[in-house]
Amino acid sequence: MGTHNQRVEYGKKLVELGGKNPDIVVLEADLGKSTMSCLFEEAFPDRYFEMGIAEQNMTSFAGGLALAGKIPFTNTFAVFASGRAYDQIRQSIATAKLNVKVVGSSSGMSDFGDGATHQSIDDVAIMSAIPNMTVFTPCDGVETGLAVEAAVALDGPCYIRLCRNDLEDIYPAQAGYRIGEPVVLREGEDVAVYTHGIMAHGALEAAGTAQKEGISVAVIHIPTVKPLNEDAVKKLAEGKKGVVVCEEANIRGGLNMLVSYILRGTGIPVESMAVMDVFGQSGSSHQELLAYYELDAENILKKIRRAAGKS
Repeated sequence: MGTHNQRVEYGKKLVELGGKNPDIVVLEADLGKSTMSCLFEEAFPDRYFEMGIAEQNMTSFAGGLALAGKIPFTNTFAVFASGRAYDQIRQSIATAKLNVKVVGSSSGMSDFGDGATHQSIDDVAIMSAIPNMTVFTPCDGVETGLAVEAAVALDGPCYIRLCRNDLEDIYPAQAGYRIGEPVVLREGEDVAVYTHGIMAHGALEAAGTAQKEGISVAVIHIPTVKPLNEDAVKKLAEGKKGVVVCEEANIRGGLNMLVSYILRGTGIPVESMAVMDVFGQSGSSHQELLAYYELDAENILKKIRRAAGKS
């Protein structure tokens, strides 16, 4: 256990896998020292393409590399990876199921200082809505490495969503890693909390506090928002008084809507936590913004109490 940065772990894993597989190539949109693709550049400069601030061209170029048998990783901030190059991702990559890995760094509101233009609250919805796309949302540095390995092994388009800031290691090593399968981070009987990405950290903190109040909480992390084993999600909710869904993404088109759809007809109440269809803003820290948008552990605890019928 410890604390790691998803971006750094991503860069290290790229270098490790690049040493084993010469077909892995990396493309960057002028943010290599932030996305940490610069580590791959140092190790394999002949397989690194600096495309400049031209995300659309970078994405199309990656499609050509995939057609030539390469495994290209494109890199930029999540808001630009999913938004600026959307047409190229949809038309040139996803329709043909090309083997391109789109990596969105500084996701959610983790780029706290740069405000709405650089904060991605819609990338999960955008990428999940594209057919043939696999969407990885790892919760820490440990899982980031596993996600990158899985993306390389998967023949097809992927999106990997990475946080900007340091995160405590919480992914259980013994859990293994399977695309589409939920991972139970904490067992509990009263309430099930479903999370993806960084929200698992606040959920675990809130679950610990709830335990002291007599509420037993299961925390279930979703490594890939798409695909997702719906039967597994439903089974983990069985017998619970209520469910809480937490995500650092827009309420529209994310995990909240998906879990609500999966649990339709079960009668299990669902409490939702997400960015409520608003843009972000600048703040002094990531945690400050999470608190302002009611996405921190304190607010997760309130939702847990409501789901347990104790609000």
